[in-house]
Amino acid sequence: MSRKNWLPLGAAVLVLNAVQWVVSEAVAAAAWTSPPYSYATNYISDLGVPNCGTRYQGRTICSPDHVLMNTSFIVQGVLLAIGVVLLAVPLLTGRARRVVIALAGAHAVGFLLVGLFHGSPAGPAYSLALHVAGASVAILCANTVVIMAGSLRSLRLPRAYRVFSIAVGALGLLSEAFVGASTSTAGIFERGGVYSWLLWSVVTGVSLLVRQARRTAGAKMPENVPA
Repeated sequence: MSRKNWLPLGAAVLVLNAVQWVVSEAVAAAAWTSPPYSYATNYISDLGVPNCGTRYQGRTICSPDHVLMNTSFIVQGVLLAIGVVLLAVPLLTGRARRVVIALAGAHAVGFLLVGLFHGSPAGPAYSLALHVAGASVAILCANTVVIMAGSLRSLRLPRAYRVFSIAVGALGLLSEAFVGASTSTAGIFERGGVYSWLLWSVVTGVSLLVRQARRTAGAKMPENVPA
């Protein structure tokens, strides 16, 4: 495949990834009825716990669609990494490219651990530790990539996009710092750290696809022939 196709393909992968996550999360949350799942108080990871009736940190966990959510975790890590690499190779060079690709790879490994090892004490002690470690690394790496997308002047991106990327990535990291502040808002702040890069993926992907469509349309327009 020609590298000229890498940008639109990477853009489409980023959008697809964000959509599959939001849909999977909504479906899994809707299936959780006893007690009702709360986006404010429940962690996202609760949706992937296979043991119905588990009590953890004051929450009763029962996710009937845990297989769907764990699959989405793994798919998300892989797709984000693929999308970022497809954009990084044609757009970046040298150390910046290597750093971004390494961060994307670490993110994918982190979410592989999140999907395979569940956020629950109902299992081996190492399982919860690997889950937390994987999630921490994945969230840190993804938001760092988002910040880098806005801070690398070599990309010559519009100022509005640069400000957006830096702001949303920084807010994502800041949100994670407040996850443990209160049990009533843990889910909100955790989502702030995750939805940051999902929002960035959609904005970045759609922007690139729109730009590509405009260029393609412009190339197909016939030149004016003087009389």
